[in-house]
Amino acid sequence: MEALQETEEVEQTPEDVNSLNISDFLDDLEADVTEEEASVPSDVPGFDWSSIDTSHLPSSYKTNSRQEKELLQLADHFLEQYTHLCPDRKPLFVHPVNECGVQKFVSTTLRPTLLPFPELYYWSGCASFVCDYLIMEPLKCPITAPSSLYSPTTILKYQRGNCFDFSVLLCSLLIGAGYDAYCVHGYATLEMCSLDQTQEVCPLLRKPPEVPEEEDPNKYRIKYPLEPQSKFELQQKAKKEEETEPGQDEEKEEEVVTEVEEPRRDPLHGLRVHAWVLVLSGKRKVPETFFINPFTGSHHSTTDECFLGIESIWNHRNYWVNMQDCRQGCKDLSFDLSDSICWEIMFSESDEPSQLPTESPKKDTDDMEKGEIDMSFEMPLSWVARIKVSYREYENPFSQGKKVILYNKAKLEKWAAYANEDGLVERVTVYADSDYTEAVEVKEWFKHREDLLYMREVNKQTQLITDYFRPGHPLLLKAHSYTSLEPETGHTVEYYHTARVDGLWKRFENATEMTEYFMGREDFLHMRHIELGERDKKMQMAGIGTDANPRPIVQIKEYFHRNPEKPADEDIEERIFMVIDDIIQLTYHLEVHDTIASKVVFCRVIGREKREDEIFLSRENSVTYQPWSSEKHKNLLHLYNLLWELREEQKLLKQQVRDSEAEMLNILTVREDEEANIKLSVSMYNTAKKGQQHEATV
Repeated sequence: MEALQETEEVEQTPEDVNSLNISDFLDDLEADVTEEEASVPSDVPGFDWSSIDTSHLPSSYKTNSRQEKELLQLADHFLEQYTHLCPDRKPLFVHPVNECGVQKFVSTTLRPTLLPFPELYYWSGCASFVCDYLIMEPLKCPITAPSSLYSPTTILKYQRGNCFDFSVLLCSLLIGAGYDAYCVHGYATLEMCSLDQTQEVCPLLRKPPEVPEEEDPNKYRIKYPLEPQSKFELQQKAKKEEETEPGQDEEKEEEVVTEVEEPRRDPLHGLRVHAWVLVLSGKRKVPETFFINPFTGSHHSTTDECFLGIESIWNHRNYWVNMQDCRQGCKDLSFDLSDSICWEIMFSESDEPSQLPTESPKKDTDDMEKGEIDMSFEMPLSWVARIKVSYREYENPFSQGKKVILYNKAKLEKWAAYANEDGLVERVTVYADSDYTEAVEVKEWFKHREDLLYMREVNKQTQLITDYFRPGHPLLLKAHSYTSLEPETGHTVEYYHTARVDGLWKRFENATEMTEYFMGREDFLHMRHIELGERDKKMQMAGIGTDANPRPIVQIKEYFHRNPEKPADEDIEERIFMVIDDIIQLTYHLEVHDTIASKVVFCRVIGREKREDEIFLSRENSVTYQPWSSEKHKNLLHLYNLLWELREEQKLLKQQVRDSEAEMLNILTVREDEEANIKLSVSMYNTAKKGQQHEATV
């Protein structure tokens, strides 16, 4: 930060110096602070920390032990040396007062704790819990560290705090979970300090980076020579570009300035105090050092431009002061805490058992008089009581019932589990404008539903709804897209095909057609398309139901993958049954050297009455084109047997189509009943929720 201030002093113009005089700066600062306090999200505005009851707190909160007093003396001596050697640096955040007005060293305010919840064994679970459970409060002055630091137990009780309170609680949980975590006192951007995420993309809407598919190298591939180019012409072209670059760059810069408005400059940029958490690599198999913003619980690289500088860091064992240049933010900082050039440690770490000053106060007094103080010191135990979070508090982290976060053209809403009767826990609404007025898309996430629904997407423009299910649904549903639960209105259903005997993974149906997609079938069938006609209008007018008046089947098309065990002229690729016209058409696969596929067409004889059990075959009603087939395929008896098999297949297919229609009707009936009677499951280990259910039934 010292380096940052020096840079500003060097680069300031006379106009900037005149505009940033002391009186104007204080007036602007007061206005900025007032403006920020009005804009910071707070569910219960105007909370008075001075009115909290501290009478029930343990004695360790109200007094200091002898070890803590010696620790404060050593810290004061370190601060004296620090201010003498670095007079231009900002004051360190070392021993603020707690909720009882007693000075406490920041390292002893950390209380490493491992809570009995599986999610809190990982940094992501700890960060999510802290940012959801606490309500953010801004610092009273954005450019100075707070004068107080309350215990994590008090912060948990009132479920609110500033960035330092967030960081201390999160760091306590991370250290308890085995991470090499540290609280950081530094500087950040306005958006990070004020929890302004309106310019960021909602994390639930971020698409994972696409991994390009690597083509298999083929050493036998022909390498065509590149088009020949003249080196002299390339050199001349490069010279011309160099001559025209300066003028073009100026024009481009002018265009950018006129088209895109520059963001409003923050007058306090680089001065805004913020606290966050540093996690060093090594412990818990952390591969790379990273930051955690306690307000959002998000992971950040140490090179993130939102972090502008670091003054100091601390954990439950020691305190380090950053001695590195922060002109370029944190991206060039080294986090090797054993490097005394980069980090000034407050208490020298020694493997030998330390003799506390309290054991020989007379000797220590003599050393202090001589100006020689042994800074090796064993950190006292934390004065904070044990951190406790009940299961009910963990399951219901939102003090106001829900949490609302605004992102760039998106709004995220969070609820606790079982807070909504339909199991809704998260909802993201995507808007077309930045004023959050015109909704475009809605995504909802559910938990503990007995119908295993876990996500729903709603397109507000087309009104298309897509439900997603976890494995285990009685109907083996994976996804269901629809605009209405009425039949024949356009439904797309996806299944967990590995659990089905027929390998069906997707089916689409509307009033006039049905398409089915298959995977992993032994007959290599991968798609079936059915065209359906209109129902008999007379029967509809008579009030006859759809079961007795089915839609007539017009045509059935089936598509097959290549079966390598069969010759191509015996392996069917496409099979078409024109049911009403009584035509069957077969198209076979191609061999590598073939260009035209073999085909067989069976037609109905014109003028001959159709009989259900009769197979009539002649040269007139069969057309074959099999140039690569053997003589047996041209035999009329072979075609007769083939036609007989196809007739039987057609009967089975017609019955399968009726079964598919019945299955779709059953799915819609079951889904309509599930939505009308939503039930939430409760784990047998959730004794609190089980007790509530029992009381409700009694």
